Amino acid sequence: ILIDEPAEHVRRITLNRPHKRNAISTPLRAALFDALHGFDRDPDARVTIVRGAGPCFSSGYDLSGGLMDDPPYPSAPGDGQWTRQASDGWFSIWDLAKPVIAQVHGYAYAGGTELAAACDLVYVAADARIGYPVVRVASPPDWQYHTPLMGLRHAMEAMLTGDSVSGTEAARMGWANRAYPPEELEEAVLEVAVRVAGVPPDLAQINKRMVHRAFDVLGGRAAIRSGQEFQALAAHQESVKAAVADLLGSVKRAIGDDTPTDAST
Repeated sequence: ILIDEPAEHVRRITLNRPHKRNAISTPLRAALFDALHGFDRDPDARVTIVRGAGPCFSSGYDLSGGLMDDPPYPSAPGDGQWTRQASDGWFSIWDLAKPVIAQVHGYAYAGGTELAAACDLVYVAADARIGYPVVRVASPPDWQYHTPLMGLRHAMEAMLTGDSVSGTEAARMGWANRAYPPEELEEAVLEVAVRVAGVPPDLAQINKRMVHRAFDVLGGRAAIRSGQEFQALAAHQESVKAAVADLLGSVKRAIGDDTPTDAST
């Protein structure tokens, strides 16, 4: 990741794997969480922007291997091992005292949409593509933000089709706060960040907690967590086993790894 300070009290993290379309690897997650947690303890930092380098925000999880090699959040072996620690990681962003803003351009898919959804504010380029296409063949989300953030009908359509939507549509559905022309996105996000940073930090933290507390009372947190058990259940379906084995085989061939593929690992 890259870190800069584009304005007073504002920190900015750039996911810096453009050659991998900012695919979310274990080292990237660890660096991201470490930086965000550090800013939460930094009295000068009041708000953080997260964005991606290159053509997109993030293509999702890095499937080339190593996702469970020393993950930032441990999880006991067995059903749901991956999804428990993935969910804990995203909630570690959600539960930060200080606000985090996602700046999404190009596209955000699968795990990339989870990262953005874990942030407090999401601003997106109007022409960006947002979606979770892997629900068509291999996996429901481990962080089921769809229903509580987008509503029943939009969530159902997303889960049953796997279709992506534009940034404009994502904002209309409630996944994002607002969509901007791509050439205006960076400036617009920085303007919002400066406004957020202008609120006294002790009050801003209470305001954030109040919104989250109401969301929790309405069952939103439990709804997001529900993805854990359903992703674990999906892993036992024959169609999913076959799709995952084929997908991992394709990835291994692409990187020159000829070891046998076991969809159960």
